[in-house]
Amino acid sequence: MIQVEGLTKQYGAVQALHGISFDVPRGEILGFLGPNGAGKTTTMRILTGYMPPSAGTVTIDGMDVFDDSMAVRRIVGYMPETVPLYTEMTVQDYLDFMAAIRRVSGRRAAVERVIEACAIGDVRDRIIGRLSKGYRQRVGLAQALVHDPQVLVLDEPTIGLDPRQILGVRELIKSLGGERTIILSSHILPEISQVCDRVMIMHRGRIVAEDTTEGLTERLQGGMRVRIQIAKTREDTVPRIAAVAGVASVESGEDGQFDVVCEPGQDVRAGLAALAVGQGWGLLELRVASLSLEEIFIQLTTDEAPVEAEPEPTVAAE
Repeated sequence: MIQVEGLTKQYGAVQALHGISFDVPRGEILGFLGPNGAGKTTTMRILTGYMPPSAGTVTIDGMDVFDDSMAVRRIVGYMPETVPLYTEMTVQDYLDFMAAIRRVSGRRAAVERVIEACAIGDVRDRIIGRLSKGYRQRVGLAQALVHDPQVLVLDEPTIGLDPRQILGVRELIKSLGGERTIILSSHILPEISQVCDRVMIMHRGRIVAEDTTEGLTERLQGGMRVRIQIAKTREDTVPRIAAVAGVASVESGEDGQFDVVCEPGQDVRAGLAALAVGQGWGLLELRVASLSLEEIFIQLTTDEAPVEAEPEPTVAAE
């Protein structure tokens, strides 16, 4: 659906993007992550045709974003971080105006659809300039949806919302995935991990990682990491664990805990469970330990030493 090739952006002596390339298939929700100045917003502005690149190409549904700019804008909805709303208009008048300039057929029905979807019916007759930040964000999302676009580009869509509103917008975005292709940037890392099918981490104008959260975790750790805790330890416990098929290394901790790193593509949990039961060690815990998205983000965008994986509170063994 979206193909980006060699995208470069130069601001005088500052190079904001360094020849980045990526694809987004139809129906995917892609999350952009990166610190301020990483190039996320610049990339989004180029994707939506609001800023030309210094070099490179962007095609959406087979159309060049700049050679076929009007056709592309008909199928793309864009919500910038700060939406340029007409603050003297009412919500309904503004959305009707946005539908009109986008030549939406059945404007009245289109406006009603996005008012309901974005839960702004109770402020439809209010002046936008008198709305809270949260309501303004929802109006901004509504204008991005009013022409029923195939592609949505959302820059920090939940900024300024309260927790209930964030959950509502998050569920709306998830419901739109599959039928629409969505690119979403956010500083709320749990939001990215819960909503997005794939994560792209940017740093200093380059893509430093691109994968699912699970894929990024496995790549950074080198393989699955399993934590096992037993009631009884012996001198031969570590060598016996290390001898289980698929185990790459074993680190012993306190209180009968052992961190086991698997060989790539291997899952040793069944083997560890069988060993613990067979040896009468008293299996207290067996769980996968993984890096959180926050830890992955820090590791890829700073020069700090690699962080330790924290166990997921998932499977407790008998």
